[in-house]
Amino acid sequence: MHKFAGLIGIFLLSGCFWSSQTPKTIRILGETMGTTYRVTVVDAPDALTQENLSEGITATLATVNAKMSNWDPASEVSQFNKRQSTDPAQISEAFVHVLAAAHDIHLQSDGKFDITLAPLINLWGFGPKTPDAAVPSDKDIETARSLVGQDRYLTLNATARTLQKHQAGISVNLSAIAKGYGVDAVAEYLRENGIERYLVEIGGDLITAGLNPEGKAWSIGIEKPDAAKSTVQTILNLSDQAMATSGDYRNFNEYDGVRYSHIIDPTTGRPILHRTASVTVLADTAMAADGWATAMLVLGDQVGMSLAEKYGIAVLFITKGENLFTTSTSSLFELQTKTDS
Repeated sequence: MHKFAGLIGIFLLSGCFWSSQTPKTIRILGETMGTTYRVTVVDAPDALTQENLSEGITATLATVNAKMSNWDPASEVSQFNKRQSTDPAQISEAFVHVLAAAHDIHLQSDGKFDITLAPLINLWGFGPKTPDAAVPSDKDIETARSLVGQDRYLTLNATARTLQKHQAGISVNLSAIAKGYGVDAVAEYLRENGIERYLVEIGGDLITAGLNPEGKAWSIGIEKPDAAKSTVQTILNLSDQAMATSGDYRNFNEYDGVRYSHIIDPTTGRPILHRTASVTVLADTAMAADGWATAMLVLGDQVGMSLAEKYGIAVLFITKGENLFTTSTSSLFELQTKTDS
């Protein structure tokens, strides 16, 4: 989880947070995973108040962080990263769940999504250290790349609930998928408490259920990927869907006047260079949407669209041209947004 990751790519519109108070609507805002979260609950059971819902959401997110946070040295993932042993380590069911999803996306994206990316993230100055004063050398990039490759260096045994690293020093970074898992965990908590209409959003990843307070689908504005100003590129109307947006236009480092995106291609060891600036993915879970949004941004619109059609992924690409942004969508994205609008 990026410590200072801001909300990127979406606007919550028409009724999501500022509509009338009928029917009973509860809105809860807070901070988690270095960003903000917003939850809207419609028609909650009478026994549920804003106070006890807020306490439940806070506890749910604390549990997620205790397992998935790379910034908490006591978290489960941090403890695994500290291990020097190459023997299988026992891990929690939640950790298995996230790793299994990450493994599937890694394989289907031809390695463009990789949770062992930390050496390259740090090398390019997007980790806990101060950005370097110069572009990393080819030698340093290759050295970092030699420690990247989740299919080579990690073995997950879901049945035995174990994770094994095959070389000391291999680490797991869940920043591209754990935020979505956190959204899903809060949504599960709400469902367990009899809530059927809600919107949960953490730092731009979200999931919707039922209708908003106005009795309509939840309106979500996709931001135009322009760092100079925040404007809406397009509006989606969603119900019973998750969504995540990934962009390269806010988080970057600059060396000698050249901008380098924080989105790094694990297969090259370098920041992406193509002109795809933003990717939005719709899925059944926020975790899947989160992971695939990152993978699709690394892939870019041309290769990414081919994979989206192959695997049935609902994706919207926004690509920067000379003086404008253009959009392209997969067939499933077109079908789902037409159904929900």
